[in-house]
Amino acid sequence: MPNSPRTPRRDKVLVANGQGFWGDSILGPVRLVREGPLDYLTLDYLAEVTLSIMQKLRARDPKKGYATDFVKLVDRILPEMVEKNIRIVCNAGGVNPEACKDALMEVIARHGHSGIKVAVVEGDDILGNLDDLMASGEELRNMDTGEPLSTVRDQVTSANVYLGAFPIAEALDQGAQIVLTGRGTDPGLVLGPLIHEFGWGPEDLNELAAGTIAGHIVECGAQCTGGNYTDWQKIPNMAMVGYPVIEAHPDGSFAVTKHSGTGGLVNRDTVTHQLAYEMGDPSRYLTPDCIADFTSFNLTESGPDRVEVKGAVGIPATDTYKVSLSYHDGWKSVGQLTVSGPDALAKARLCSEIVWQRLAYDGFEYSEDERLVEFVGAGVCHAGMLPEGMDEAPEIVLRMGVKGSDRQKVDRFGSELVPLVTSGPPGVTGFAGGRPKATEIIGFWPALVKKDKIPTKVTVYDS
Repeated sequence: MPNSPRTPRRDKVLVANGQGFWGDSILGPVRLVREGPLDYLTLDYLAEVTLSIMQKLRARDPKKGYATDFVKLVDRILPEMVEKNIRIVCNAGGVNPEACKDALMEVIARHGHSGIKVAVVEGDDILGNLDDLMASGEELRNMDTGEPLSTVRDQVTSANVYLGAFPIAEALDQGAQIVLTGRGTDPGLVLGPLIHEFGWGPEDLNELAAGTIAGHIVECGAQCTGGNYTDWQKIPNMAMVGYPVIEAHPDGSFAVTKHSGTGGLVNRDTVTHQLAYEMGDPSRYLTPDCIADFTSFNLTESGPDRVEVKGAVGIPATDTYKVSLSYHDGWKSVGQLTVSGPDALAKARLCSEIVWQRLAYDGFEYSEDERLVEFVGAGVCHAGMLPEGMDEAPEIVLRMGVKGSDRQKVDRFGSELVPLVTSGPPGVTGFAGGRPKATEIIGFWPALVKKDKIPTKVTVYDS
């Protein structure tokens, strides 16, 4: 008999996350598949700016707009994935999940496999529906400033809703072995398989909160197993750091661990470091599926590289989705020089003054808000916190930039850095990246939209 909605399919599920962002190590997911047992592999490729980049790629080529790295990964791990019956859940679909699915099907066919079901979750991309939504009363006000979207409507380049985990669970219920989504919550990639496996429903708030917390802990990959960790000297074999694995149970309890014999470290501190990542009110971590109370649960080290998490409390979700919008916000140009030798900082400061004076001579003035000067190596990353005298360095990287709405004015700045090599103080070398050119600034616009106005769609395809 098929499982009832509330009957767990099994008592323990292993879910690992092998990508924290588009550009994370390709070895993370490869090693997760190879080096230990696994039921689900999740992969998080998206960030707010990533979606805008993908929209640009799609505008140039209708077959683009997704994380191409994912297709290459599947090409590499498909035989082992099939052999071990590992299912994949990822947001590699970006703004073009259909194109990602088509590329994936070509890889599956090339390997000679058939019967692999690939699901596509749609509904997050509302760029084409913005005007209808606004006409229906959705003002999509900026959550930081309160301004309505109408003030920048003509400049919007992408608009994506953070969908929840239930459409992912629906795809898995239909037998999908690979689930492709666009924008959704990062923790939802892990929560979706747990909803599917354990039969959790919208009313199971504590369990949904537990799955959300598990997903948050592993969403940045190795950042909870020793990566980006304050006590980095204590992390063994960081070169072969193990990516995180969640061992979850139907009651919502779970353990954070990693494959045996891998590098890195899992303890209360490494997990706590990640728990504090991107956190607002810890008692109200908002998701489309529930509100998770991050102050409610306990962390217990139950063995080497193993932290148990129990006692999570959930609260009913709001009636809105968060929307990530991006818009054209002007132009910028940034370049850098390396200044070396005695008095490197003083020479770098002179270089910056020369640039502004030469531009002013030619009629190009920039306000303090429009220009940037940084002396990398003189404590710029910890300005005001270093002891006196710490700014003396044998070399300085001079980083300068401008921004504004006038592209010509921004572009003009780039022509004054290179001449400093021969018409500035001695020791100016290391000009990198060519002459800086004006590039588009992408602004971020967070907003809310009513859930009942955002339909979702799950389609399962057979290979």
